[in-house]
Amino acid sequence: MSAIRPLRILMYHEVAATAPPAFAKYAVTPRAFTRHMAWLARAGYRSVLPDDLVAARAGRGTLPPKPVMITFDDGYQSCLVHAVPALRQHGFTAVFYLVAGLVGSTSRWLRTELGLELPLFDWHAARELERQGFACEAHSLTHPHLAQLAPAACRYELEDSRRILERELGREVRHLAYPFGSYDAGVRTLAQEAGYRTACSVRIGLSPPDDDLLALHRVPVSGHDSLLDFVCRLRTALGVREALGGVLDKVRRQDHPRTAG
Repeated sequence: MSAIRPLRILMYHEVAATAPPAFAKYAVTPRAFTRHMAWLARAGYRSVLPDDLVAARAGRGTLPPKPVMITFDDGYQSCLVHAVPALRQHGFTAVFYLVAGLVGSTSRWLRTELGLELPLFDWHAARELERQGFACEAHSLTHPHLAQLAPAACRYELEDSRRILERELGREVRHLAYPFGSYDAGVRTLAQEAGYRTACSVRIGLSPPDDDLLALHRVPVSGHDSLLDFVCRLRTALGVREALGGVLDKVRRQDHPRTAG
C-alpha cells in the first residue's frame, strides 16, 4: 500500500466558450482548460484511469510518481470539441461518466435543477473516444439523486446503466460516478452488488492510498477558478480563498484557544 501515491482525481463537467449563467460554475472555458493541461504536463503529471487504480490497489501495478485522473461528469457534447483535443495534445487520457439512458439526447435532469438543458454526445462519439484510449463509464441511467430513491429503483439505475453501456461499448463496465454525488451506505452497497469496482463521489479532497474505492474523493474544478486556484487545488483540493480561509481559521483557533469549563 505504501507504494501507491496520493491521487488527484479532477472533476470537470463542461468545457465550453460560453455557458448559461446558472451553469457557469460547472463550465470551464477552452482557454482555461488548455492552460490546465499544459500546466499538468510541465509539472510532470501522468494521467491514469480507474482500472490503473484498481490494479495498483491489488498489487498488480503501480501508479506513476505524480498521478492524475481527469474525469468529466455527464458527457457534454462541447467536451468533444474543446477538451479532447487539449487532452490529446498533452498526452493525457480521461474518464467520461455517461448518463446511459440519455446518451445522444440532452441533460434533462438540469431542467428541474437549473431550468436548462445541454446537448450530450452520442454512442458513436463514445465508441470513438474509447478507440482513442479514453474511458466511458457509468453515471447512472437518468441522473437522479440515488440516495433519495427506494432501493429497487436505485438498483435499477445502477444495473441498467451498466447493462446499456456494456452493450453499446462492447466491454465490461466497472466504474461509476454518483450523480450529484448523492450516495449513502445503502447506495454504496448496491453499487458494489451491481458490479462496480470504483465509484467517484463529490467529497472534496485528494485521494489517499486508503481511500474508499466506492466513495473516492475528487478535486472539483470550477469555471470561476484562476490558474492559481487550479494549482492550489492540485495541492490542497481547495481554491486559493478556501485554502487561505482554512489557514486563517486554524491561526485564529491557535491564538484564541477555548478554555475548559
